[in-house]
Amino acid sequence: MFYGAEKEIFQRARELRRNMTEAEKILWSRIRNKQINNTVFRRQHPIDIFIVDFYCHKHKLVIELDGGIHKHPDIQERDKNRSAEMEKYGLKIIRFTNNEILSDVNKVIEKIKKYMK
Repeated sequence: MFYGAEKEIFQRARELRRNMTEAEKILWSRIRNKQINNTVFRRQHPIDIFIVDFYCHKHKLVIELDGGIHKHPDIQERDKNRSAEMEKYGLKIIRFTNNEILSDVNKVIEKIKKYMK
């Protein structure tokens, strides 16, 4: 049973899964169901106080997709701090822009595969 903040983060993750961006939908369609190296990915996955876009437990890999708002200096600083916190858990974080997904998802998939070695 979940209480307080835990319950809220799981509810928020569920909401984010129901309202994925177009870039998230495209990437999810390419990494779900063990399509890359027979590896499981989770979408909108809670890690501590964070909800990451995609997560692979086997490789301790977090994939974050960044829209235009992530160009703002305050958001970039927040992203940097967020990544640093997650790296304390031994996680690798890779970031892609929505444009990278929309323009060449195959190139993105190849980059993800390199992080999985």
